[in-house]
Amino acid sequence: MKTTKYIFGCFLLLSMALSACKKNFLTLNPTDKLSGTSILTDTSLFEDYVINRYLGVTLQSKEGDGSPPGFGRGFEYALWSSVTDESIYTNNDGSWVLQQGLLAPDNLGIAGTIWARSYRSIRECNYALSIINGLPLSAGHKTRLIGELEFIRAFRYHDLIRNYGGVVLMGDKVTQLNSNLQDPSLFNRASLAASIAYATAQLDDAASKLPLNNSSTWALGRATKGAALAVKSRLLLYAASPLYNVGTWANAAAAAKAVMDLGKYSLDQGGYSQLFLNPNSNEIIFERLYYPNTAPHTRLEIANGPNGYDGWGGNTPLRNLVDDYEMDNGKPISDPASGYDPQNPYVNRDPRFYATILYNGAPYRNSTVQNYLPGGKDSNQGPSNWNTSLTGYYLRKFMNDAYPIDNPWSVAGAQPWIYFRYAEILLNYAEAENEAAGPDQSVYQAINAVRSRASVNMPLLAGLSQSDMRTAIRQERRIELAFEEHRFYDVRRWMIASQTENVPAYGTTITVDAANPSGYSYGSKIALASRTFKNQEYWLPIPLSEIQASGGQLKQNTGY
Repeated sequence: MKTTKYIFGCFLLLSMALSACKKNFLTLNPTDKLSGTSILTDTSLFEDYVINRYLGVTLQSKEGDGSPPGFGRGFEYALWSSVTDESIYTNNDGSWVLQQGLLAPDNLGIAGTIWARSYRSIRECNYALSIINGLPLSAGHKTRLIGELEFIRAFRYHDLIRNYGGVVLMGDKVTQLNSNLQDPSLFNRASLAASIAYATAQLDDAASKLPLNNSSTWALGRATKGAALAVKSRLLLYAASPLYNVGTWANAAAAAKAVMDLGKYSLDQGGYSQLFLNPNSNEIIFERLYYPNTAPHTRLEIANGPNGYDGWGGNTPLRNLVDDYEMDNGKPISDPASGYDPQNPYVNRDPRFYATILYNGAPYRNSTVQNYLPGGKDSNQGPSNWNTSLTGYYLRKFMNDAYPIDNPWSVAGAQPWIYFRYAEILLNYAEAENEAAGPDQSVYQAINAVRSRASVNMPLLAGLSQSDMRTAIRQERRIELAFEEHRFYDVRRWMIASQTENVPAYGTTITVDAANPSGYSYGSKIALASRTFKNQEYWLPIPLSEIQASGGQLKQNTGY
């Protein structure tokens, strides 16, 4: 499959070839970039420029690899889950700043690049939109590219809004580096309502220009009508939520229903775990594609694998999340009738637990995970013990056991990062419709479709009050969308982060104990001390460097 990375490589080779063909050999041209005149006159190069806006700015990681920014962090070494109650990153990597309440405008940890990279991408889209009418493109081709640029720009605004609230809407004022960056209007933050209205209007226009389906060459890695409507669905769900409170639940439900009514997407019935390895799943609405033998992308298996396999034990799930997986009878483990045995805790759980978490005794690479003491090869008595999980768990979701654990790019690393999938849309609809009209039949149909998919088959919900359904939907999002960059934003928009993020980061101790049914004794421990959330952290602070660059005109978020 031809991916964004593959095309980017061809793009660079083409630019090198063009430079090499010049007759004046004393005129040296850079071979790693294109001149503005090239893009202005060559429609193929202009389209490559548009394609590369799906990638964004590549940062240099401490490992020397290009880190993959995309539209969100995605497959970074420290996943966004590790600034929530889903996981912690074993070697910190800037994530503990958010976990331990140390966030400040000059101490942003892994949240430090969102503002700058988003506005850089918006400027790049503005530039392309400012020149496209002068290019010899067919009307249909031009319309589609304009739709893509509007989509990418709106996606960047969506990322800014969900992190900072009301943002600077610079419109088409900034298209190049020599634009007037000191224009006072560029420091005025719009209201939250105006910010969302602008982004959703852009998405509506993009949806009207984009195709329902891409060619097989691009599949799901390039914007479609469904992708634009999916971003709108998420934004309007956020807008109606308590933290935002600038939209209606009815509008959010309608936005999700618009995606459903396309009739294009369905839940993957081939296995929950396989969904995240298959870039062609019909559940995927929009994804970031990767390609073997290219950078940047994270070497997922070694980055997150158990230390006993020479993995780095990176994003390790918290017991806070593990204990929220229901039993396969649909009852929480706190229910005395659930059948849960605390000394044999991993039997008969929600099937998504086994597809997401590696636990003591879990099958893994023709062996089993051994986190127990004394002597477990994946404990702190095993090899590479500095990479031992602090929580007693390792990440299973996204990992492909067919790839070698050291995951050289030549043979591995091609899992897609899924930005939007159909399960999210169904849960968006269920939440919004429940809040707007109560748990009607359509709400049950949406949430039960997610619960009853093949390979999950959890009991169907029935007979719930609106309040109970609200609780059930939040629980379903926690489990179904774990590690997919939702939890951080969900607990904030629901305004429950002061409860979920102000409890310790728990892990599990495991010791050999032949007297117990499982052969082990399980206990609880604190895996990361001083986990703290402050009310101002419902929004991120704007980086201090951006405030200083504005001469203090750019207004900081409250509390910072």
